[in-house]
Amino acid sequence: MLGMGTLARKVFGTPNDRKVKSARPLVAKINALEPEFQQLDDAGLKAKTAEFRARLEKGESLDDLLPEAFANCREGARRALGLRAFDVQLMGGIFLHQGNIAEMKTGEGKTLVATFPAYLNALTGKGVHVVTVNDYLAKRDAEWMGKVYAALGLTCGVVYPWQPEDEKRAAYAADITYATNNELGFDYLRDNMKSRMEEMAQRGHYFAIVDEVDSILIDEARTPLIISGPSQDRSDLYMAVDGLIPPLAEDHYKLDEKTRQVTFTEEGNEAIEQALHDAGLLPQGQSLYDPESTTLVHHVTQALRAHKLFHRDQQYIVRDGEVMLIDEFTGRMMKGRRLSEGLHQAIEAKERVAIQPENVTLASVTFQNYFRLYEKLSGMTGTAATEAEEFAEIYKLGVVEVPTNRPVARKDEHDAVYRTAREKYEAIVKEIEAAHEKGQPILVGTTSIEKSEMLSELLKAAGIPHNVLNARQHEAEAQIVADAGKLGAVTIATNMAGRGTDIKLGGNVDFKVMEAIAATPDEHPDAVRARIEAEHAADEEAVKAAGGLFVLATERHESRRIDNQLRGRSGRQGDPGRSAFFLSLEDDLMRIFGSERLDKVLSSLGMKEGEAIVHPWVNKSLEKAQAKVEARNFDIRKQLLKFDDVMNDQRKAIFGQRLDIMRAEDLEDIVRDMRHQVVEDTVDQYMPPKSYPDQWDMAGLAEALRTGLNLDLPVADWAAEEGVDQDTIRERIIEQSDTYMAEKAEAFGHAVMRDIEKQLLLQTIDAKWREHLVTLEHLRSVVGFRGYAQRDPLNEYKTEAFQLFESMLNALRVDVTQKLGQIRPLTEEERETMMRQFLAQQQTAAAPALVPAGAEDEPPPQPLAGFDADNPDTWGNPGRNDPCPCGSGEKFKHCHGRIV
Repeated sequence: MLGMGTLARKVFGTPNDRKVKSARPLVAKINALEPEFQQLDDAGLKAKTAEFRARLEKGESLDDLLPEAFANCREGARRALGLRAFDVQLMGGIFLHQGNIAEMKTGEGKTLVATFPAYLNALTGKGVHVVTVNDYLAKRDAEWMGKVYAALGLTCGVVYPWQPEDEKRAAYAADITYATNNELGFDYLRDNMKSRMEEMAQRGHYFAIVDEVDSILIDEARTPLIISGPSQDRSDLYMAVDGLIPPLAEDHYKLDEKTRQVTFTEEGNEAIEQALHDAGLLPQGQSLYDPESTTLVHHVTQALRAHKLFHRDQQYIVRDGEVMLIDEFTGRMMKGRRLSEGLHQAIEAKERVAIQPENVTLASVTFQNYFRLYEKLSGMTGTAATEAEEFAEIYKLGVVEVPTNRPVARKDEHDAVYRTAREKYEAIVKEIEAAHEKGQPILVGTTSIEKSEMLSELLKAAGIPHNVLNARQHEAEAQIVADAGKLGAVTIATNMAGRGTDIKLGGNVDFKVMEAIAATPDEHPDAVRARIEAEHAADEEAVKAAGGLFVLATERHESRRIDNQLRGRSGRQGDPGRSAFFLSLEDDLMRIFGSERLDKVLSSLGMKEGEAIVHPWVNKSLEKAQAKVEARNFDIRKQLLKFDDVMNDQRKAIFGQRLDIMRAEDLEDIVRDMRHQVVEDTVDQYMPPKSYPDQWDMAGLAEALRTGLNLDLPVADWAAEEGVDQDTIRERIIEQSDTYMAEKAEAFGHAVMRDIEKQLLLQTIDAKWREHLVTLEHLRSVVGFRGYAQRDPLNEYKTEAFQLFESMLNALRVDVTQKLGQIRPLTEEERETMMRQFLAQQQTAAAPALVPAGAEDEPPPQPLAGFDADNPDTWGNPGRNDPCPCGSGEKFKHCHGRIV
């Protein structure tokens, strides 16, 4: 008997079915227009783009233009790439344009799908960003799909790390820009550290299409992007503290693998306190609970986390003497990424590699808040349905499952659960041997580098040839994936999220052609391609006959999406395939989430050595455990976002203010208002409202005006006059300060003065914002303890963060007013001295040309006395354009003063 929900779905269809149904009439319209667009010549396609733009300006909407624009784009892609989009690809494009996430299975051609909404939305001239997960894919897709845009008369750019500034600005100025999420976020932060509009790279946030949207907006959303600068070096302390952790006993700390937390027990606190006393790191008589011990407690806690939560070849690898983090979702190295709050340094101390100095945050943003800047957001992935609630709640994005072009023919088997990991791996090797013998290509999924290499050793012992793809083989990634579908190929891979290269049955034709051309350079490329394509057709049929790609997973991941991504590598475009998960009760997920009950059940069933339990109930219970973990991770991200939203509101206010300042021609009114406010606050401080003259501190006021406004005023004489009150004195001070600044502007010249005001305002805002970020970080780390006093940490954080922000704005006013009061034009004598120094430098620079042959070269620049590259306190106070104190001869801004 059918349940009520099932019956209702049969009658009315699911919400997803209704969305798909609603898109079919639009697809029919696009198809009906195809013959008309096929008749246009190449110039006609470009003329259509100009026509669409003109119609937009006259008031038509993008939705009005959609059928024609999609038909034009389909024809452009057919001519430029030889690819004609299927109906389901057009449907995916429609959902993306509407601001949804299109869930499309692997191999359904998502890269081409993105061109349709990108082309349509680029007609507005506001720029479209297509976001990918790595630089290789950004460059590949921009080059590949750029041909389509060029055929339609649009420009396409690509953004990548260390790109020259002018090239980067040109890429953002293009109609469609391909970039990674990291580079977009960092450019946003860098732009908001620039001092002139023309130096900014991005031109707004109109529409973004995010490829592998679940990986970017969910998996990576927990880690904020941070631009930082160096602070003082404390590597000796890290090394000293690190030596105290290995001797600890198991009862000295409590490890919670579910929440990935580790804390000292009471016994542990006593043991570590004694060890710190013995090592001379904690003065005798001082306890870890004293306020003076805060820094030391922080170091000890991070060292404990480095030893107990972070393991080599799982969370990180050591390469060329550097600790490189590994992305747990894609299995890739995250070059340039570092853990914050001294944790990375603690791991470096543990691994005995060079300890990089800690950094001070200059600017930061989370991906959640960066991508919520866009007016319209959409995304594509093979797996999003399990996280639909998070997409809806945080990004206001709906998820639509797009039907496949051909029915999925893959056979998904039930999970096989073994008692021990040893039994599981023995069964896996046997399964691989059986499939390998009949020529079936196998992709084996593992969850860490360590496990992929352990399995590799087992296969070597069994004499099975194979490839291993993990963070160590990062560079050969595309080649290994391209070969994974060849007859009899065995590939062991860490997580397969966002690999970007399809596993095609029989191998990748393009890669085979490139190899053959390199091997036989005398043969004509067309002949090589024809020969390879003929061979490939036979290989493909042989692989299909062997059963297609077999995906064998060695463990369940915490997230169902990662498992589905791995599964989705097989059975693309209606190809045959098979997938199976081999698990054991010793796997992390099973061990942490309730394997004891299952162990009892298996024991009572009297399972023999090497036997597995295979049942749909096991699948269900595992999926429930995964759903619990996903829900917990969502809660963590939601809580992080609530805290970050507080800072985000302040970030938007500051960045908005910076933009207004950069755009403004004249800031005289702003600095005048700041000055007047400073005068009012100063007068209120030394002459409190509603107070009597004998309570006024006129000497203090006079001194405050001297330091704050550079004004020497007879305020004490004014106060002695008959009938003078606070308002009179305030007005006189304001009048005098306005006159003083007007004279200063006259002396400098109005244009110069306006430029000084602009640069000074921007520099002071940046300095104050950096200090504010550090203060907020400290507040965030301690506010959790307010929970013990029955106070909500989030509300406490909001209140105090707002107060800190107000204090920062007050300090900003005071600083700007003080600096503007102190600057002055150079005297004639100072000008002459500077001119003499400049001419002397010019002569010195030109001197080598006049030195007779054989004369000695001028000595190279020397480092500043006492210069230490790791300690900015020893660098002096060089200007941005001064020579670097390290003695390199380069400007400071290009050397140690470079902002990275």
